[in-house]
Amino acid sequence: MSLIKQLWIAIALVMTLAFGGSLVVSVLSARHYLEQQLQVKNLDNATSLALSLTQLDKDPVTVELQVAAQFDVGHYRFIRVTSPTGEVLTEKVYEGRLEGAPQWFADLIPIRVQPGQALIQDGWKQFGTISLASHEQYAYKSLWDGTLELLLWFVAGSLFTGVAGTFAVRVITRPLGEVVGQAQAIAERRFLTVSEPTTPELRAVSRAMNDMVGRLKAMFAEESARLEALRNRVNRDPVTGIANREYFLSHLREILTGEQFGSTGSLVLVRLAYLNELNAKLGHQRADQLLKQLGQVLFDSGNDHPGQRAGRVKGGEFAVMCPTFDSPTAAAQDIHGRLLRDWLPHWEAEFPDLFHLAAVPYVRNQGVGDLLTRADQALAQAQGKGPNSWHAVEDGGNKLSMPAEQWRTLLTEAVQGGQLSLAFFPVVRGDRALPLHQEGVIRLQMDTAGQLLSAGDFMPMAANLNLTAPIDLGVVKLAIDHLRQVAGDVAVNLSAETISDFGFRNRLVQLLQGYPDLCRRLLFEVPEYGVFKQFDAFRDLARSLKALGCRVGIEYFGQRFAETAQLAGLGLDYIKVHPSYVRGISTNAGNQEFLKGLCNMAHALGITVIALGVENQADLPLLAQLGFDGATGPGVR
Repeated sequence: MSLIKQLWIAIALVMTLAFGGSLVVSVLSARHYLEQQLQVKNLDNATSLALSLTQLDKDPVTVELQVAAQFDVGHYRFIRVTSPTGEVLTEKVYEGRLEGAPQWFADLIPIRVQPGQALIQDGWKQFGTISLASHEQYAYKSLWDGTLELLLWFVAGSLFTGVAGTFAVRVITRPLGEVVGQAQAIAERRFLTVSEPTTPELRAVSRAMNDMVGRLKAMFAEESARLEALRNRVNRDPVTGIANREYFLSHLREILTGEQFGSTGSLVLVRLAYLNELNAKLGHQRADQLLKQLGQVLFDSGNDHPGQRAGRVKGGEFAVMCPTFDSPTAAAQDIHGRLLRDWLPHWEAEFPDLFHLAAVPYVRNQGVGDLLTRADQALAQAQGKGPNSWHAVEDGGNKLSMPAEQWRTLLTEAVQGGQLSLAFFPVVRGDRALPLHQEGVIRLQMDTAGQLLSAGDFMPMAANLNLTAPIDLGVVKLAIDHLRQVAGDVAVNLSAETISDFGFRNRLVQLLQGYPDLCRRLLFEVPEYGVFKQFDAFRDLARSLKALGCRVGIEYFGQRFAETAQLAGLGLDYIKVHPSYVRGISTNAGNQEFLKGLCNMAHALGITVIALGVENQADLPLLAQLGFDGATGPGVR
């Protein structure tokens, strides 16, 4: 049926059904509802009054007073108490006339409700039966008023025919609106499907667009799966499934030099005591099973600790980077306990002396070689303690140690007193001709001496104290002030904990609505682990920000690549690839292939790709060849 025919049919139905049939249906349904309510009221009041009389003395005066008191306040047609023999003990009857509605209306639409009855006890004996009926005049009045209102609407209905027709057009053309919305979503890199309308003129268009979206999603999922397999082959140990030596060391360097996490943390080493003997005694297959189970336990240890990564650094030696553990003792106890609980019992009978574990602290900008040397020395001490033992070195002198309340005071005063600032770093194109934007990184002035803390030093504590929302809002205000003074674009980071705060999102939108001219120059990015941890909240936030003209991206992208198929409907503007894939790219052919495929896939969705952690300016031409649109890091500042 064509769109025009549906329009006229809808108008005819609105005129004939909405104003005619609704009168009868509404009146009858209202009467039925009122009858039900009166019936329930009768039963409840009879039961309540009977229970009250049961507990009182049963002399005639008391019974009559109680019935009269209830009758006077309850709007009843009658209340009657009869003895078990049928004698009327007391009775109150309403003798007035029907008010609030005409008598003919009551005769035309009678309300029939059975009286409520309940037994009155006198100890173990039946004293009598109470019967009562609420007066129907209030129900008639309500029904009459509702009928008059419907009749008035019926008379005025002809005046609103045009409005009804407009509404019908909107209903009929809703599928067209969905198709338009789908086209707009595709233009914004959000790939959505819509239900196919029944209108022939629109069904074919909608079906074709849904097919296109389906093919794009399938292509995206297929390419994501291929790149995930390539990433695992290049960066994963084939036996244990955790990071191989090169990938782990790249991640280790990023944590030691970057600002994503705090300036202190812990490194845990696990060494199998007799790897050769394990292979000889267990055989290749069972030895691999032992290693795989060990790798799984180490991998699972980071489930609740952002940035924690396990890797196999050599044959029988494994390492776990623990940026959220300032105390090596705590890190050692956590991983050692997991090994004793989840891994050692399966193999202890055959190898009582199976492993040793050591943990050492690190500080920002510490050399990788120095850190691993100290870890080897700690392992030697662990070996001297006996089978399956551990040793932790607690000599980190640079960690920030303050009580939680002192942190709360410091952070609260920093937000209110202007101790937060932004440090700006350029994100450049491959030719370095013009920057893509400036990345504003938060800094906290620790004291009057001017010591500045990076986000990784204080944001974890802010998250524990539920203070990330005011800090992030302060960062946005600083970025807006900066944009009002200089040209160019600025990107700011939002915490993973903040994006799920509905109140923060409302305050952020209200703030940005006051600067519509600056929104086009403002970029927001969230760490990848926060995106997938709070995916629905991030999706809603991204839509709100993009509606204001802001751009939205993901930082440290690529650690959870297997889940990237969910990103097809977000309309992302850019991604910043994790430094662990970028460091040493000139000598890593496998990562070159992976990153090239990642860039191609992102460009197919209209997403800009930026390399994080570039250490050498000489890598910029290679990154551009792989498809990167921009880069940032120590080598381009």
